[in-house]
Amino acid sequence: MPPAPEDLPDDLTDVLDEVAAEARPLAEDDDEVAQPGAGPERFALALCELDGTEHAAGDADVGFPVQSVVKVFALTAALRLVGEDVFQRVGVEPSGDPYDSLVQLEREHGLPRNPFINAGAVVVCDVLAGATGSPEAAAEAVTDLMSGLVGERLEIDADVLAEERAGAAMNTAMGHLMRSFDNFRHPVADVVDAYAQLCSLTVTTRQLARAARFLAHDGVDPRTGDRLLTEPLARRVNAVMMTCGTYDAAGQFAYDVGFPCKSGVDGAVMGDVPNRFGVCAWSPPLDRAGNSRAGRAALHLLSERLGLSLL
Repeated sequence: MPPAPEDLPDDLTDVLDEVAAEARPLAEDDDEVAQPGAGPERFALALCELDGTEHAAGDADVGFPVQSVVKVFALTAALRLVGEDVFQRVGVEPSGDPYDSLVQLEREHGLPRNPFINAGAVVVCDVLAGATGSPEAAAEAVTDLMSGLVGERLEIDADVLAEERAGAAMNTAMGHLMRSFDNFRHPVADVVDAYAQLCSLTVTTRQLARAARFLAHDGVDPRTGDRLLTEPLARRVNAVMMTCGTYDAAGQFAYDVGFPCKSGVDGAVMGDVPNRFGVCAWSPPLDRAGNSRAGRAALHLLSERLGLSLL
């Protein structure tokens, strides 16, 4: 089990600096794929303890689009509003296919494998649209949730949103395919656009570490004391993060890192260590699974250094 908070070293910031120095050069591997324009030289690592104490290394306050990490907060918002009924329309199993695959959807009659592939996230947004009254209100609910967790209002990057909208054909196709199997209720274009808006929210590494803390605190936001999820539901989100949160490399993350994580294609990997802290690494160059190479290495080193693995 991970160490108790009082057993963590006093020099956590020094530990993060050391881990960052070791992990950062891995972003320069020629075999890796960087998001266009993302700044391959960027690297950040941040940790936020339950009492609010923050530790950071590198570019922890540089903003970037949240991308797929937002799926954690969309699922949380849906669980808050409809409970486990959301899992009648999306599963909790690893997909084994690319995150934007249509093949599995057709084979499994419009039921996405889990909430952290694109089809799953889009149908979660459709569930939220039903619970809040509209796709626009669904996007606002997730934005409000995240903003409350970081303690600052998050805003959409207009340029990123334009790119998301221009590249929305596959997500739109997924929506229509799910509708053909009666697993979609609202106008597909509106729901897909709500999801695009959420992916375009600008966040920082420090903010994501802060936002993840409620999952490390049995569903309670340590900053406000507000219960966002029941303890069982918080455990379920963590379980799906552990098994499905890092595309087709979830097994490798469990092996290397050992605590729940969710990655995004702009290079963020957000995680939480139950009863300890929220954590996030950010480095834009991606490996072939779509995860940050240096980010994964940093979390592996941090886990090894501090004995954080839950497994």
